[in-house]
Amino acid sequence: MSGREEGDVVDLLLRQHALIRDLFDEVEQATPERRPEAFTRLVRLLAVHETAEEEVVHPWVRKLDGGEGVVEDRLAEEHEAKQLLAQLDKDGPEAPDFLERLLLLRAAVSAHATSEERYEFNQLRAHTSAAQRRAMGAGVKAAEAMAPTHPHPGTESATKNLLAGTPVAMMDRARDVIRRAMGKQP
Repeated sequence: MSGREEGDVVDLLLRQHALIRDLFDEVEQATPERRPEAFTRLVRLLAVHETAEEEVVHPWVRKLDGGEGVVEDRLAEEHEAKQLLAQLDKDGPEAPDFLERLLLLRAAVSAHATSEERYEFNQLRAHTSAAQRRAMGAGVKAAEAMAPTHPHPGTESATKNLLAGTPVAMMDRARDVIRRAMGKQP
């Protein structure tokens, strides 16, 4: 892990940011027949990734000096991205302006990831121990296992995610199974 601790939350999230960039590439370059499946994977990763950050990472950063403002800025970015993603998810990759709106989403997600890496991740490395970051990494993995698989704008806080997350996640996952059974992409 290039000198980093196994399970470090920052390393985990950086790997996910790279995977998200790769999935955007895949969706953009996919044939119309393959685009729905690639887009489904992107939607799912973005939804669970953001939920886990909101439940685990942001509460830690809030406790740091100046962290409240940093988190509020990230939550505003996340809300904007979730709104774009929710509309794309609703309309599907068959929508005539899908690729144009996907580029807007990609720009918003990319700017958000850059801000997280600059303002949150550097603070976490500077003000937490390796053991704390490993614990957060485990918390992120657990949160992702229980997270909704589709975006839900308006739930950009640990409290809202914890209150609404489980029922919403169950509904999302049931909807995904039904759609797959019907031969449609979730």
